Amino acid sequence: MLLPMFPLPSVFFPGETVALHIFEERYKQLIQDVKEKAMNFGVPAYIDGEIAYGTELELKEIIKTYDTREMDIICIGRRAFKINNFHKVMDGKLYAAGMVEFLPYYDDSVTTLKENVLGLIIELYGLMDVSILGLTVENFDIYQLVHKIGLSLAQEYKLLKMNYESERLLFIKAHLTNTIQVLKQVNQSKEMIGMNGHFKNFDPIDFKDFKI
Repeated sequence: MLLPMFPLPSVFFPGETVALHIFEERYKQLIQDVKEKAMNFGVPAYIDGEIAYGTELELKEIIKTYDTREMDIICIGRRAFKINNFHKVMDGKLYAAGMVEFLPYYDDSVTTLKENVLGLIIELYGLMDVSILGLTVENFDIYQLVHKIGLSLAQEYKLLKMNYESERLLFIKAHLTNTIQVLKQVNQSKEMIGMNGHFKNFDPIDFKDFKI
């Protein structure tokens, strides 16, 4: 499929709600064409000077149009794709385009794995003193939180290319486990640093049976 392209140094995921401010002339034209022709467009992740994978976005709403024709828009992520052929400028247009193939997706996750990941997210937010309300296994969608669990751009990009839900959840589980361990060590260090300068009360040592 040929998709109009809007490369960004960011990763979006299927099902994710994306808010964008459109200000460049080429992307004003792209959004106008998308609106008029009722078609979707692609946002390939621009990482280390390369463009290879991205996500198809569907325009849901133009929230505001400014006097300059700049726009605030809301989109929904649909399908992850791999780019087979990229054109820096689409024929007769200002914006780029690319031939893509959509990546297969297999939902092979099990409830226990989702419960584990959800439990780790709740623990992570607790360590950061951030409230997280109303999350259950039934309404839990990792892509609503994927940008809020400390993943790097490279990690998010790797996650996007995975075809199996179980693989994605195991990857996130490992990341959360490591992050939580680091945070616990930091919090412990903060507590130890906070003790400096305080009067300390130690229990007496019984040297009765002490030997050298």
